[in-house]
Amino acid sequence: MHQLYQPPTTTEALRKVPEVTLGFWIIKILATTLGETGGDAVTMSMNLGYLVGTAIFAVIFAAAVSGQMAAKRFHPLLYWSVIVATTTVGTTLADFVDRSLGIGYLGGSSLLAALLLASLAIWYYATGTISVDSIQSKRAETFYWVTIMFSQTLGTALGDWMADSTGLGYRGGALVFAAALAIIAALYLWTSVSRTALFWAAFVFTRPLGATVGDFLDKPIDHGGLALSRYTASATLVVIMVLLILLLPQRAEPQPA
Repeated sequence: MHQLYQPPTTTEALRKVPEVTLGFWIIKILATTLGETGGDAVTMSMNLGYLVGTAIFAVIFAAAVSGQMAAKRFHPLLYWSVIVATTTVGTTLADFVDRSLGIGYLGGSSLLAALLLASLAIWYYATGTISVDSIQSKRAETFYWVTIMFSQTLGTALGDWMADSTGLGYRGGALVFAAALAIIAALYLWTSVSRTALFWAAFVFTRPLGATVGDFLDKPIDHGGLALSRYTASATLVVIMVLLILLLPQRAEPQPA
């Protein structure tokens, strides 16, 4: 006889974040690059400004994360839609904080780093862990998305600071962050450093890598970019992302033993 279907338990149903694999990081970097080109397309190419752009993407993020929170199980396209929404609103919000508020890239990065650390500390105090395999309740899921929002916004500010304030440019900044990620990967492979700490470090540093790559694609040639159309670059990144999401194995993070 065929075994009767058994619906997922509450714990299983709430595991709605993907397993962290190489494919996860590839898609994450593409998502962060898309966030930069997409955010710039709205604020700069459409001339709507950082505040209006932030408001638009904040509404999109609110709708996407509401759908993710209401879902009963992991849906790859929905999850990555929320990630893209955090990168776009993170791009415009970081630009607003850095430029419109006049506190500069270093000031913006310092403020956002403090908010990220505070989010992680409160999450740990409330649940006893900040590991992604602990996302099995609405409470933990809320902390997860708040922390991701701060990490994405911080990553944008860091990318701009590295590319502009240090004089390295977009290519130099991308190389620095790529090297940082290589170091994190080496620590993961050959040391016993906390996997949770390495995950959040990698999550933060993939954002400025994508930001500098995105700026390199669409900024003017005299600013060190390739001057590609922001619309074309964004559309191309969307197509590549969707194809990878559909082709690469996407499953929920397994329950810890």
